[in-house]
Amino acid sequence: MDDGTGQGQERLRFTVLGPVRAWRGETALAAGSPQQRALLAALLLRGGRNATAAELVDALWGDEPPHAALAAVRTYASRFRKALGPDADALVSESGGYAIRSTDSRPLDLDHDHAEQYAAEAEKARTAGDLGRARELLDRALDLWDGEPLAGLPGPYAETQRTRLNEWRLSLMETLLELDLELGSHAEAVSELTALTAAHPLRERLRELLMLALYRSGRQAEALAVYTDTRKLLDDELGVDPCASLSELQQRILRADSDLDAPPVAGEGRDASGRATVRPQQLPATVADFTGRAAFVAELGDQLATAEGSVMAVSALTGIGGVGKTTLAVHVAHAAREHFPDGQLYVDLQGAGHTPSEPEAVLGAFLRSLGIPDSSIPDGLAERSALYRSTLAGRRILALLDNARDAAQVRPLLPGTEGCAALITSRARMIDLAGAHLIDLDVMSPEEALALFTRIVGEERVNSERQAAMAVVGACGFLPLAIRIAASRLAARRTWTVSILARKLADERRRLDELRAGDLAVKATFELGYGQLEPQQARAFRLLGLADGPDISLAAAAAMLDLDTDDTEELLESLVDTSLFESAAPGRYRYHDLVRLYARDCAEHDEPAAEREAALSRLLDFYSATAADVYRLERPGDRLVDHMEATTFPGLTFADRTTALEWLFSEAACLLACARQCCGPASLRRAADLLLLTKDLSESGADALQYEQSCVSLLAAAEGAGDQHAQARIHTALAYVRTLSGRLTDADENAKSAMLLGLAVEDPFSSSYAPNDRGIIANAQRRHDDAEAYLRQALTAFQEDGNRQSEASALCNLSRVHLDTGRVDSAIQLAEQGIAIYRELGAKRRLANGMYALALAYTQAKRLNEATGQLTAALAIFQDSRQRFWEGMTYYRLAEVDLAADKPTAAANHAEQALAALRGIGGESRRASALTTLGRALSDIGHAGRARVCWQEALAIFERLGSPESAVVQALLTPPVIA
Repeated sequence: MDDGTGQGQERLRFTVLGPVRAWRGETALAAGSPQQRALLAALLLRGGRNATAAELVDALWGDEPPHAALAAVRTYASRFRKALGPDADALVSESGGYAIRSTDSRPLDLDHDHAEQYAAEAEKARTAGDLGRARELLDRALDLWDGEPLAGLPGPYAETQRTRLNEWRLSLMETLLELDLELGSHAEAVSELTALTAAHPLRERLRELLMLALYRSGRQAEALAVYTDTRKLLDDELGVDPCASLSELQQRILRADSDLDAPPVAGEGRDASGRATVRPQQLPATVADFTGRAAFVAELGDQLATAEGSVMAVSALTGIGGVGKTTLAVHVAHAAREHFPDGQLYVDLQGAGHTPSEPEAVLGAFLRSLGIPDSSIPDGLAERSALYRSTLAGRRILALLDNARDAAQVRPLLPGTEGCAALITSRARMIDLAGAHLIDLDVMSPEEALALFTRIVGEERVNSERQAAMAVVGACGFLPLAIRIAASRLAARRTWTVSILARKLADERRRLDELRAGDLAVKATFELGYGQLEPQQARAFRLLGLADGPDISLAAAAAMLDLDTDDTEELLESLVDTSLFESAAPGRYRYHDLVRLYARDCAEHDEPAAEREAALSRLLDFYSATAADVYRLERPGDRLVDHMEATTFPGLTFADRTTALEWLFSEAACLLACARQCCGPASLRRAADLLLLTKDLSESGADALQYEQSCVSLLAAAEGAGDQHAQARIHTALAYVRTLSGRLTDADENAKSAMLLGLAVEDPFSSSYAPNDRGIIANAQRRHDDAEAYLRQALTAFQEDGNRQSEASALCNLSRVHLDTGRVDSAIQLAEQGIAIYRELGAKRRLANGMYALALAYTQAKRLNEATGQLTAALAIFQDSRQRFWEGMTYYRLAEVDLAADKPTAAANHAEQALAALRGIGGESRRASALTTLGRALSDIGHAGRARVCWQEALAIFERLGSPESAVVQALLTPPVIA
């Protein structure tokens, strides 16, 4: 086989970082007895140097060699040379000794040598500031280990080398974890560090890294507890105090030393303090035909330049919509980039719309772009804002906060440190933003306006009709956005003269009420563009503006317009050319917020109410029909799709689950916006169905809050309309999402209402799902008799309805009740019945829930290996389906199984992963349970102080919730009484 080097023969390769083995290509060679392999290892680890016979005898037997030791060495060498076959020349006899060398010009192919090379390259990459590359190389090095090095080999040389190689591996792992901390992956590092400190309790560097990882994850008390545990262990075992660096770290944590704060991920070098940095470059592109505003450009440029080496600079641009705030801000920001070498952040805060961006969500996006992993981003506005400021400390970053609603929205987003700056645009004058440099941006001067118009239309056409051109920009109120739209229309129509355009602008008195400039308005400009549209373009412009989603896909737009996708795409692209529409991404479109207002105003005036309602109805049908196809693929055998309100417009269909789920999660905001919007009597029930069809969004974590808010909004509409059918279904959706978040009392009220209303209106869906939910809730509240009664009722209802998948769900839920009441055998049988149905239906996603239930029963039955197998298989499915809630719960159950199997290190690892996955979802009670399990695992591996911190936090949560589990945790915190 040709290896590309001109050497046709397959190469020899060897391994010592595990069992000592030899291969030719992919064919394993006989390495012989343990003593023969020990001889091979001694030769391989000499780097091609000759080993004398005496050295080899000493390596294999030390001070007590057998009588025929020298003959044995020669026999082993002869046997191995024979095993090498055509590569026998690799074993060289020299001066009465032996060596192993490559038979060609290349180095010997030895895993140990590859690991050394990777480690050396990683050190170079780290020194150069490329931490991501360094980590990748260390990963490769560590992947070469295959269990214990030199496994099973006898002799003093093998023992010495085994110790050295184990120490080397541990050192590489420490370096890898150091890189994780430098890269901002401190939360992810906690679980591995916990396991390593358990395996190597006296290794202080690992303890130091664990303390730092915990501190950066917001777990200061646990970090300090690690120090307390370490000090006690060292005193008990060795009679010494912790090393100076560990003690210093404890003191720095106690005083909250800001230098310990998490650095951002490495990407393009290091900052002045040597920490790894990423440099976000988020500024939108500046326009090529930027014109005028010279005084403002200079003023803002000077202001931003003062941020370098001084206090934070804040500049706020204020003006009406369309006056060019964003264009000016982006232009100035690009010009000032040299003053902010650590990057530029950008966000559109949607301040002009009905739903401005929440500062908490914006901070999450900023932190992610600065390299902070999701698992390390805290919940809560104050916590995120503090982490944001800490992350920017010592760096020079510009934040462009575009389209802000008011000062309250902006304050948490200000960097707050010297060297940084914020540039804000808003329609509201921010007189209450302390320390801000305020600039009121007025319309352009006539000269600037004409210059902008000329750059777009062309000097030849303007110079010949200069007076008409002045009339045009005057009619546009000298507003840059209006001028740009008018000029673009003229530029696109070569047969028009400037005078024709000026005459069309003569009737300028209609305007958007909230956007004024003297007695002229932006609306006049929009009317200019709208008036130039062909009838089909104008219809599309009007109707698509009715949808509340942040943007719209090509397929959804086709549904609203009742056209095929090809015609729709041609129509939308023509609107993009007119600048009345924007292409957000391939196949997705959106309005500028001002243009959307105008489009809706046009729809109200120019489109009959029946056609407006019909367009939104088609959109709802499209989303519902498409979501139903996703639901079918995810839940085969579930009858919800058969009990939906009838839809008339078709949706998309998918060939596989992966594509279907991609659509669901990418359209989440649009789906929920549509459900909220379609709250009239004719569409209310279909909107309720849409929420039920998309309930996977409530399990993903990212969309759970918006999902619940949509349910609450639609429920109010259903109650106002007196529609009990819709109320029943929305209560069902609310019961589900609130159960997931741990608010069981509220969830039970919803489920109770759903059941009563469902029975009253004879809705087979609500009247069967509601008792199933009530059974789950009752069991969680330890009302086991009620739980069994409700679940039996649900089981009967599902069977009567032919709802096979939900029948399986009820069986698995009933299994939990039997398990919690000591009926382990029947619990296993019920879960197995549910799994059998899931398998029969091919319901992969729900099969994971069945496996989860069976694993719980196996755990109680002490069938721990089987429980682990079920949970591991379920975890893979949950991760594939983006079900973060169930992923977190499965990690938690794996931790419980590990504890039962006396594997506390693995338990701590899984409990940490559960806490990370359940961050922000699952509710406080589940977090407290995971903390309790983590505490048990930590206690078992000797981390008593850190265990107490976990239990104290869990106890505080349980007591706040009034949970009976508080007594269990209190007992863990109470020292045993010694008689």
